[in-house]
Formats: sequence, C-alpha cells, structure tokens
Amino acid sequence: MIQTAPLPSPELRQRVSDFAPWVAEAQWSVLFGGRTNTAWQVSGTEQTLVLKLYRTSSANPLFPNDAAAEAMMLAHLSGLGIAPELVASFDSSEGHCTLYHAIPGQPWRDGVAEIAAMMQRLHGQAIPSGLRSLPNGSAEVLAHGDEILARCKEHSDLADLRPALDVPTTTQTVLLHCDMVPGNLITNADGLHLIDWQCPGVGDPCEDIAIFLSPAMQGLYRGEALSLEDRDLFLRHYPQAAARYLELAPAYHYRMAAYCAWKVENGTPDYETGFRAEVAALKEALR
Repeated sequence: MIQTAPLPSPELRQRVSDFAPWVAEAQWSVLFGGRTNTAWQVSGTEQTLVLKLYRTSSANPLFPNDAAAEAMMLAHLSGLGIAPELVASFDSSEGHCTLYHAIPGQPWRDGVAEIAAMMQRLHGQAIPSGLRSLPNGSAEVLAHGDEILARCKEHSDLADLRPALDVPTTTQTVLLHCDMVPGNLITNADGLHLIDWQCPGVGDPCEDIAIFLSPAMQGLYRGEALSLEDRDLFLRHYPQAAARYLELAPAYHYRMAAYCAWKVENGTPDYETGFRAEVAALKEALR
C-alpha cells in the first residue's frame, strides 16, 4: 500500500540515476516506510523499479534484516522468476540500498497447492555460501523459542506450555526464504513470486513450512488463519516434509508464540491476537 512519506533525498535519486538514467523523469512514490526499512517505487514508461533503504540491521530475533543477504539472493536467483531482478546494491550516507525491478501483482490470498509447488522449487535451488544456518531439530527450535521468550516480561507463563519433543536434526538441508508470509508472496499472470529476501538461510525445509502455515502470520497478513483442510492440502502437496513438519509443529508454534509475545512487548499490540492463535495451535498440536 502506498503511504504518505518523504520521497528519496537528492543523493539517493542521483545514485539511482547512475544505474537507470531514465528515473530522472520518472514518478516516485512511497511503498512503505517505518522503523526498519523504507522503500520507494519509481515508475517509468517501460519499467518500474523499487529502491529499498535499510535503516538498521534490526534486533529482530526471528526475522533479521540483512541487506547484503538480500542483494546476494536476488543475484543468485536471477532469471528464475522466483525473486525480483537485482539492478544494484550500494551504500549511501543514509544507509545501504538495494535497487531491483518491481514485481506487479497482488499479495497471495488462497491456493495452497501452488505455494507448496513454489516452495519445493525454491528448496531445490543451489545454496550459495555465506548464509546463516537455521535451527534444526526440536532441541534447537525450542532453544530458539526460549531465547526469544527470555526477552519478555509479561508472557513468561508460555514456558509452562513448552513441549517435550525429541525430533532429531536433518542432514537434508535446503535454501530457505525464512519469511514466507502472504505479504511476501506476489501472484500475477506469470505465477507466484517471493519478495523481501533480507533474512534467508539454510536449514530444514520445515522452517519455511512453519512460517507459511503459522496461524499468527496468516492472520496478520491475510486476515485469517488457514483452515485445517488447507493445512492438510498443503502438506499433501509437499509429502516429503509433511510427517517431519507435524512432528516439529509444537516446537514451531511455541517459538512463534514467543515471537508474538516479544512483538507485543515491543510496541506492536496487534500481535496479541497472533500470540493467542499460536498458543491455541500449540495446545492442539500437543493433543
């Protein structure tokens, strides 16, 4: 959604013009702006670009904000139709910037089978060097949840619901997006595409599955959690990871509940609904 906010500074406009001279006569508009990143859309007669300015590296315990990782991934996935096409990545006096081609379309709303197919395609890509490793196996996922919950003061009773699991690590690690929420899934006539690559990694494919199926993330970005039928349909279309995900689901719900609690206690009250949804899903998964 386009918001009212300042347009890029003359310095940033000049830097963009160095890579795409036509933007000097183009129309600029704000895509989003906040405490983490700001992004602008620049529209010409034949193409549209997005300029993202990274304000901070972010202390987010689940979704880091790594500008270099995003630029690396856009270059790595170039030509595949999965991610935006990178134009440039550069430093400025205001912070690091990434310039890439905009992907037209709408945020994904329904059709879980196509998400499963796209996710498997991503997970089948080669893994570039330099990516962070994600928690693997129930012990590491639960420990990550513990670390996030330790930052909270008002939701400490979540620890009483910490599941007792013993799911081993997997050696079948894959390339992960790590933020596969509906708002980052863009659909158009060419199919599905993934944006916002600032927190990729390598690890268990269940990591991406858990973020996508999360009732909190679905509720926040799509307005409602997936139905049980949609969850099961998704897993039927990703059969090689389905059984493992169901074993690990309580750990992922525990960690996401901790994350939602952390968000609430750090000034984002709408995550309270997500916290309750994840707690309910955790209890259901433990039955």
